Amino acid sequence: MAKKKKTKKTVKKKTSSVKTKDKGIKTAREKMIGQHIGYRYDVNLLPDYTRITPFLQKYIEHMGWDDLNWLEDVHMGYEDGKPAVFDRNINGWVTTPPNLKLPKDQQDRDMIARELLIKFQMSSNHPLVTLKKAYKKN
Repeated sequence: MAKKKKTKKTVKKKTSSVKTKDKGIKTAREKMIGQHIGYRYDVNLLPDYTRITPFLQKYIEHMGWDDLNWLEDVHMGYEDGKPAVFDRNINGWVTTPPNLKLPKDQQDRDMIARELLIKFQMSSNHPLVTLKKAYKKN
């Protein structure tokens, strides 16, 4: 009985020639907001607590927290060319007031973005307030 001769199969690797502008964006959240979440790659982008606003300091103390925790990935971005912060609860952008002058330093802008987000989420203008009124049980 003759032995069968083993042959190697060569598989061609598929290469994609399509280049996308989001090539370096990895996570679904980064793809959704169209930008990198910087502190994932550079620990120097973690909040600088020497730049914390008085409102945020009071908020942290009131909540009994040691740090900004859930606010660490909140950064000042841009929506339609206007400075804005992304609110995950409503899946939309909150633009800054038109008369607000932003500092040049990114850390300072991020602190203002965190403050703006908290104040908006606590305001009666937040969409979740309307939902609560409409769907709460009596």
